[in-house]
Amino acid sequence: MPVATGAAPATRRLLRVLDRVERLGNRLPDPATLFVLAAVVVVVASDLAARAGVWVAHPGTGERVAAVSLLSRDGVRRMLTEMVRNFTAFPPLGIVLVVMIGIGVAERSGLIAAALRRLLAAAPAGALPAAIVFAGVNSSLAADAGYVVLIPLGAAVFASAGRHPLAGLAAAFAGVAGGFSANLLVTSLDPLLGGFTESAAHLVDKTYRVYPTANYYLMVFSTFVLTAIGAVVTTRIVEPRLGAWKGEAPEETGPVVDPSRERAGLRAAGVATLVVAALVAAMALPAHGVLRGATGDAKPFFEAVVPLLMLWFLAAGIAYGWRVGTIRSDRTIATMMGETLATMGPYVVLAFFAAQFVAYFGWSNLGTIAAVEGAELLRSLGIGGIPLLVGFMMVTAALDLLIGSASAKWAIMAPVFVPMLMLLGYSPETTQAAYRIGDSVANVVAPLLPYFPIIIAFARRWEPDVGLGTLLAAMLPYSVSFFVAWTLVLVVWVTLGIPLGPGAPIAYTGAHP
Repeated sequence: MPVATGAAPATRRLLRVLDRVERLGNRLPDPATLFVLAAVVVVVASDLAARAGVWVAHPGTGERVAAVSLLSRDGVRRMLTEMVRNFTAFPPLGIVLVVMIGIGVAERSGLIAAALRRLLAAAPAGALPAAIVFAGVNSSLAADAGYVVLIPLGAAVFASAGRHPLAGLAAAFAGVAGGFSANLLVTSLDPLLGGFTESAAHLVDKTYRVYPTANYYLMVFSTFVLTAIGAVVTTRIVEPRLGAWKGEAPEETGPVVDPSRERAGLRAAGVATLVVAALVAAMALPAHGVLRGATGDAKPFFEAVVPLLMLWFLAAGIAYGWRVGTIRSDRTIATMMGETLATMGPYVVLAFFAAQFVAYFGWSNLGTIAAVEGAELLRSLGIGGIPLLVGFMMVTAALDLLIGSASAKWAIMAPVFVPMLMLLGYSPETTQAAYRIGDSVANVVAPLLPYFPIIIAFARRWEPDVGLGTLLAAMLPYSVSFFVAWTLVLVVWVTLGIPLGPGAPIAYTGAHP
């Protein structure tokens, strides 16, 4: 990308750095090849580590965790016999393909294009970046569905407004992945992390309780901070660097119909949406509803979010298409689904190799060993207070480049850092908040993030030559800005002693919160 000659010196330096990142990144092999090479490195490293007798004690259980060679007789057999299972059980694969079935019908019937036109007519142009980032941050309520739904919509919204679609894609990706831990509501992540935090706290205080709302106040405030930062980065850095959009929308954005028929179609889609919402509410709201667990918890609802989204897009798309005439029969619907999934071929290839890498990394125990050693290194430095919190966030962000799962990393790190920081006067909730920040901000620049392949596939619908470097250069400003801003928020929160959530203090005094 050319550096703007009229920009300020600091801006020009930043743009030159990003251009260098893009050039170097685009010189890397194709993402599919990158996953193959990463898998080979893991296989070789696992054998070397196993031969060297590398092992660590799991901080939580005390269990010996040793490196496992994938070049051993058992390792080779496992790689071959479980290759298909690795692929079919790869979580992003199912999520993407299932949701795309519904999105394909909504898109090819013309519903998404019509809805975007209405959105753009009603929303101020200057509010689009903030609206997209805000929606992305709050998409964690639907688990990982935001990766599949909001990110391509962000690109489409920007393109429809005459702005560069990759800027919209980047803004949505920043919100969905970089702001994953923030939200206006309690999500499934809160009790999941809270369980590990409470178990680790019991190493010091057997009576300590960590509630799902442990970080609620901080995360609500962070939602608005990240929205503002993301909007500024989009308009001041990412868009100017990408330049004016001169391309055309992909053909599959849907046909344009007569305005009166379009309005009728949107009304029909609205009715379908209300019907689906009513059915979901009937299953999820009652304490003994179909989408409630045996104890009345909402876990089944969260696990059903992806199929529910697919059904919603499907119902709305069929209602719209039937009303405007773009859908005439069930054959049309099946054709739309098939054509949409046909465009996902490159992603399926990427997912196959990504699935093998993720499986090999887990089997080898190298991820667990790296996390434990990183935690021990930080602890050995002997720093305390706020510098330790910041260092902890930096280690978490670095480990996020290797281990994508927030819960998997926290299961390893919580038993080390929660007790250590409790003894230094910080509550378990404070340590958990610091972890969530470090875990979120690095997602957007982690090439081995399982969803990275689908993000590149979405980007290539608009610019076929997009490479890994292009995406990394676009996302790096978000990652750095989010880390700096979010860290400052936590430092101020800690300094002022503001509760992180209901009954969740900053300090640990040895008393029950």
